[in-house]
Amino acid sequence: MVAGASHIDHADVLRAGDTGRVLPHRVMAPSTLGTFLRAFSFGHVRQLEAVVGETLRRAWAAGAGPGSSRLVIDVDSTICGVEGRQKQGAAFGYTKVRGYHPLLASRADTGEVLHARMRKGSANTARGARRFIDELVARLRRAGATGELVMRLDSGFWSKETIATLGRLDVRYTMALRTNTKGVAEAIAAIDEESWVRIDYTDDGEAEVAECVYGGRRLIVRRTRLTDPRQARLWPDWRHFGFLTDLDGQATEVDAFHRAHATVELDIRDLKEGAGLEHIPSGNFQANSAWLQCAVLAHNLIRWSVTLGEAPVEERTVARSVRMKLISMPGRLVNRSGKLNLRGPLNWPWRDWFSERLCILRALQPAPG
Repeated sequence: MVAGASHIDHADVLRAGDTGRVLPHRVMAPSTLGTFLRAFSFGHVRQLEAVVGETLRRAWAAGAGPGSSRLVIDVDSTICGVEGRQKQGAAFGYTKVRGYHPLLASRADTGEVLHARMRKGSANTARGARRFIDELVARLRRAGATGELVMRLDSGFWSKETIATLGRLDVRYTMALRTNTKGVAEAIAAIDEESWVRIDYTDDGEAEVAECVYGGRRLIVRRTRLTDPRQARLWPDWRHFGFLTDLDGQATEVDAFHRAHATVELDIRDLKEGAGLEHIPSGNFQANSAWLQCAVLAHNLIRWSVTLGEAPVEERTVARSVRMKLISMPGRLVNRSGKLNLRGPLNWPWRDWFSERLCILRALQPAPG
């Protein structure tokens, strides 16, 4: 998966050339991999989830973790479409696409996938959210996150149970809600016009932010409308988007923070296009659950290959670029006096970066335990 595989048959790429001389294990045939995955039970998948948690702890102990700093987590779900009717658990959901509906949590600043859970395609967005959040927070604390935790969630997770779970775990939050429900719509309508503050928006539109109280909690609302004369005739009214939060700060600042939740879609796309989740390969549900955990492992290994030993950067390098520059480098093995050497191409464009990352990763000390 790290090398770009999205199908079981792609395991054959590890059986080509001199790859077997580099890897510390024997590479089995793809058919053997399929048999291995189908042998997974629910309990085995949970053990594999524990492996994901342990690799997270080790990577954070090696310097990739947030330590005592604030950790922002984006929780979302995604649809993994499938073809055919024989895949166990695949079903039509609210998107009218046959597939699976996994639940994911990613780290906002680095894009690491912190936790993932495979679900049937017909699962509601919030199904299993309480248990998922419980396990996620416990995993983060075990991994060494000692600072404040903040979760950003969309309206699919909006419920009193979810809010109560976050409060019990001492996790701050911003949680979108549906503004077309009666109580929320009435609370928004009661906001004084003088309270709305204009914020930056697109050239052909305008947006304003205000806040009120709903159900005893802070409700921040952003309203937008089009200003282009031709489009404004079709959609002249304000459209409202709101979220509940227990964060402090100006409404405009908290609104900008919550809108950054959209970057979770980049993490999901990277997981699908760059780490093997583009295709759900097996007809067995537990095998596909194991495949998801392997995809998370591959995704995080790619991310840590870039971020370990580096200062945080605002612009992320997508998995496809990392694979091109660090992983899929063409080369050949040369035996010199009984020692194997990997020779890369002359004038490789990313030679210096490759050498720098290799030195940093080689210097890492194994995490204790």
